[in-house]
Amino acid sequence: MRTATGAAREGVPPAEVMSTARASEDLLKRILVWLDDAKAEEIVTIDLKNKSSIGDFMIIATGRSDRHVGAIADMLQRSLKDEGHGRVRAEGMPQCDWVLVDTGDIIVHVFRPEVREFYNLEKMWSADRSGDATAH
Repeated sequence: MRTATGAAREGVPPAEVMSTARASEDLLKRILVWLDDAKAEEIVTIDLKNKSSIGDFMIIATGRSDRHVGAIADMLQRSLKDEGHGRVRAEGMPQCDWVLVDTGDIIVHVFRPEVREFYNLEKMWSADRSGDATAH
């Protein structure tokens, strides 16, 4: 069950939707702490609630090198697993230019600097959404 769209909430009692939204926000806070602990740089959060069915939040962060990107993603996956989020999926680990970690409600993108600049996801997802992107 995703909380980002009305379609995902059909048949779900309102109290459960609110509980899931709070859980998503709590997980967001923990992920931001873990990214900071892993020395991720230029961390940006984009609120996707009621805007997209892919999740509630998107986080974009930078690692200094492919090894750093891989280490950030690995640490994030381990931390999520340790907290009981076993269904986390990751893409891009072999190359570590761009690693996507998907928790279901939160999508985390970790880039090398030049790859992040090339794809510029912040601009794409923040277009016509002034005030939604928050830098940390």
